[in-house]
Amino acid sequence: MMEYVAVAFTVICIYLAGRNNIHTWWTGIVACIAYGLVFYDAKLYADMVLQGFFIGTGILGWVMWHRQDRTTEKPITTVSTPVMISVVVIGALVTFAYSEALRQMTDAAAPFWDSSILVSSIAGQILLMKRKLENWLVWIVVNAIPVPLYMSRELYLSAALYSVFLVHAVYAFTKWHDAYRRQTV
Repeated sequence: MMEYVAVAFTVICIYLAGRNNIHTWWTGIVACIAYGLVFYDAKLYADMVLQGFFIGTGILGWVMWHRQDRTTEKPITTVSTPVMISVVVIGALVTFAYSEALRQMTDAAAPFWDSSILVSSIAGQILLMKRKLENWLVWIVVNAIPVPLYMSRELYLSAALYSVFLVHAVYAFTKWHDAYRRQTV
């Protein structure tokens, strides 16, 4: 039942975000709380921790949208190659360390894959908040990993949702790439 609540509020959140509606933030927070409970039950503890990060960024986003002039759009920029390499290397090291901690201290179902979702999602969210084009490449990877993982934990509705997110990330990358090229010409 809680998975239905989590998916429903996630869909509402994404819909409202596409409409640039401030209510995207509180609906996203509700979705994250619900998913936190779902992931706890599924023994996907890194995904559960990730929901706390998303709740924090949801609160921050809500505050920023109340304060910010949303009539001017920030430009899309790119990440330098050395910075992207650093992000990947640091992300890999943190993923291995966190997955090992989960393996040693919990009964986590899939510590490595769960940790890779956590670490990659944080990187993707930071890049998205900074309007970096590469954020969508990270989200493509992030959204591909949960599909088989969630299916293995019998979270079929969530696996379907992340399949849609994967398609959306590919679409968003192409849209952002076109916008980036237009602004640099």
